[in-house]
Amino acid sequence: MARALRPVLLLLAVAIPAVALRVTGTHPPALASILVFGAAVVAASFVLAWAAEAAEVDISGGLAIALLAVIAVLPEYAVDLYFAHTAGSNPEYVQYAAANMTGSNRLLLGLGWSSVVLVSLYVASRRSGRTVRALVLDAGYRRELGFLAVAAVVAFVIPVTGQIHLVLGILLLAFFAYYLYRAAASEHDDEPDLIGPAATIGGLPTARRRITVIGMFVVSGGLILAAAEPFADSLVEGGHALGIDQFLLVQWLAPLASEAPEFIVALLFAWRGKGAAALGLLISAKVNQWTLLIGSLPVAYLLGGGEPALHLDARQVEEFLLTATQTLLGLAVLLSLRFPRWAAWTLLGLFAIQFAVPGQTGRYVLCGIYLALAVVAMVRNRQHLQATITSPFRRTVKLADAKRADELVGV
Repeated sequence: MARALRPVLLLLAVAIPAVALRVTGTHPPALASILVFGAAVVAASFVLAWAAEAAEVDISGGLAIALLAVIAVLPEYAVDLYFAHTAGSNPEYVQYAAANMTGSNRLLLGLGWSSVVLVSLYVASRRSGRTVRALVLDAGYRRELGFLAVAAVVAFVIPVTGQIHLVLGILLLAFFAYYLYRAAASEHDDEPDLIGPAATIGGLPTARRRITVIGMFVVSGGLILAAAEPFADSLVEGGHALGIDQFLLVQWLAPLASEAPEFIVALLFAWRGKGAAALGLLISAKVNQWTLLIGSLPVAYLLGGGEPALHLDARQVEEFLLTATQTLLGLAVLLSLRFPRWAAWTLLGLFAIQFAVPGQTGRYVLCGIYLALAVVAMVRNRQHLQATITSPFRRTVKLADAKRADELVGV
């Protein structure tokens, strides 16, 4: 038991300075706050991710996959919802809520999806002794892509109208609830493939395992809630101190801290030859972001004293459009349930290019490139479009779609 908890206790020790500062009400300089509270968020995120993975032993089926993805992004939600809630009384924070959401989305797809696919193909090529050019997903993932497709298309309403209305938020939250319902009813009978500390904890006797997992959830969740507010505020203040655009600091540093455990878990799965499972986890996380996260923002904004609609300025609209077109390209590529190597490099390259074109004109050109490539990929995979869009509402998956899970094929 003590051996199983050693990594957990070490990470929780990293969060002690943040707890001490919060309890005593001490406010160190902005840069020190970023380090102390950022370290606490990262440490607690790892503990939360391990607890979620170990919980798969006791929660079977497709619901486990969906819940794992939800839990893995909770640290990010805590930061973003704080920004949205604060924006209700301080309009300046609207931009930070938009920045954190768009940054985490583009990071997840542009860096996360691409890296997992490239690592998976490298491992498969090395093991097989031949060049493997595409990662192939199980037919069961078409439903995940269908949910993402519907949410992503609906999300275009945001840049078109220049706002996230409460009605849209409620619809997205309802769609997320339906997603969980369908996930619970789906058939995923594979045994959980745990790694690292999660595997050690998952191997404990039933009573000890459940007590340990619940304790990890409670402690890590409390740490994240305690550190989210000072971490978010320190990012804004740190931007002033460093002379860095606060929007960019919030957009990239906060998601990197909160999503690091999720990325590492996915990459470890890919390295072990479980590329489809790794990509599936990140696809589910993307569904959560486009439904639960976006849907929660206007609710938090209203509860914080704002209006029924969270209004966006020109820069935020541009960021949402860039995020939406990137998502559309990722979806178009995966319509055939195959993720080619060229597509992974393309998404990774476009993700990197955005940092070289910070201006509005350059961003809209990049949106056009994403959109044009998405149209080409969608035309190429058009025979799968209807099946994907209707998959969240169908009871069964067509046999013609069936493919072996985790299969990797060479072209």
